[in-house]
Amino acid sequence: MSEKVQPVLQLRVALTTSQYERLVEFYCAGLGLEPAARWEEAAGQGLMLEMGRASLEIFNPAYAAIIDNIETGFRTSGPVRLALEVPDLAAALERLVSRGAVVVNPPVVTPWGDTNARVQDPDGMQITVFQSARLIPG
Repeated sequence: MSEKVQPVLQLRVALTTSQYERLVEFYCAGLGLEPAARWEEAAGQGLMLEMGRASLEIFNPAYAAIIDNIETGFRTSGPVRLALEVPDLAAALERLVSRGAVVVNPPVVTPWGDTNARVQDPDGMQITVFQSARLIPG
């Protein structure tokens, strides 16, 4: 019996910013990540952060509004929003806010049992930071 080969092996999201160092600090120190790779070409810089398993969610506007309403109480995100699962939501929020995150909405318990908070990075990207119900004590 042959093993099924996945048609897509990895998802990468590429953010472009005119405030490169600020965003590198925000994501590296804010999430406690070390770069997996760095690139420099003339004046160009880039780096890659490995963030575990990746998924692509596709919503129509009505479903995006449902998620926004659960997490923030109103329609707020743009066409792209990151969602990052962390092992300790309170600690992650503290690190991110100390590095410039704007809290869009504090943690809420979702109908599926996770605890989600919504923040905005220094460039305005909305991020759902969440702790899975399976990792919440009690």
